[in-house]
Amino acid sequence: MYEMAKLTGGGFTNLPPDKAALRAKLERTAAAFAGEPTNADSGGHDQLFVLMLENRNTGEIRGTCQIFTEVGVRWPFYSYRIGSISQHSAELNRTFRADTLSLVTDLEGSSEVGGLFLHPNERAGGLGLLLARSRYLFIRANRERFGERILAELRGVIDDAGGSPFWDGVAGKFFGMGFDEADQFNALNGNQFIADLMPSHPVYVAMLTDAARAVIGVPHPSGRAAMRMLENEGFAFENYIDIFDGGPTMTARTDQVKTIRDAQSATLTFIGHGGTRSLVATGKAADFRCCFAHVAAHDDGIMIEPEAAEALGVSVGDTLDWIGC
Repeated sequence: MYEMAKLTGGGFTNLPPDKAALRAKLERTAAAFAGEPTNADSGGHDQLFVLMLENRNTGEIRGTCQIFTEVGVRWPFYSYRIGSISQHSAELNRTFRADTLSLVTDLEGSSEVGGLFLHPNERAGGLGLLLARSRYLFIRANRERFGERILAELRGVIDDAGGSPFWDGVAGKFFGMGFDEADQFNALNGNQFIADLMPSHPVYVAMLTDAARAVIGVPHPSGRAAMRMLENEGFAFENYIDIFDGGPTMTARTDQVKTIRDAQSATLTFIGHGGTRSLVATGKAADFRCCFAHVAAHDDGIMIEPEAAEALGVSVGDTLDWIGC
């Protein structure tokens, strides 16, 4: 996990290249897997689940993703909301509309999917899709742990030197530190320093630099595919952006996320070859597993190939969740 964190290139708060922080994440997720379900909408605990992509031939971990049951519990969950202010001058007979950025905590209480990172040598064969959609099948299998709304933050534009035009044009002016330093501090220590130092009044977009304005709500080039995957799942950009790099925050109603809504539960009745490529999952909490499989659906259940059954640790008679790719 640490070796992958060193490859992220910055701006990846959920996967900091810091062994102590990563160890704390794994300890937190172990506690979540071992704990009893709690309903996020009823004041449930802020739980973190880290899922790993394993190469079963070598035993290597080649990717990771994360799911938070409820954001804004340990400290406020800040976003900038893009809005506008209209003003009219009767003398000039003109109406002026100014775009603004307001610091808000509107998304507190939402569940979050994030921390998706695939090793650069494995970015083929749809493994990013497997990682991304496995999160939704996990939520489906453990629905009582998650809220009614779900969000995903996409990394914003980072330049070749590791800096953020948005940070330099907005928040950096109030914090006296560079983007990378602030990003790492947030990843390791939380974001109370934002509440302490960030101005609470709206920021007028017109007063920002051209470079900062140009990246508002724009994902990092490496995140465009992730944005398309989110849109295919039913997520939408609703004018919330990250306060550090200006990247878009995508939101959806949890039960309307395509994979959660359209996946089917079925009994494994045959193990053999044939069918269409699908995602198949089994188990709850720490017993959860997900892989690609070829699924053939029958009136009384489904068939998957032996390799998939072995990877999932299932046998005839077990119940699986599945959805076509």
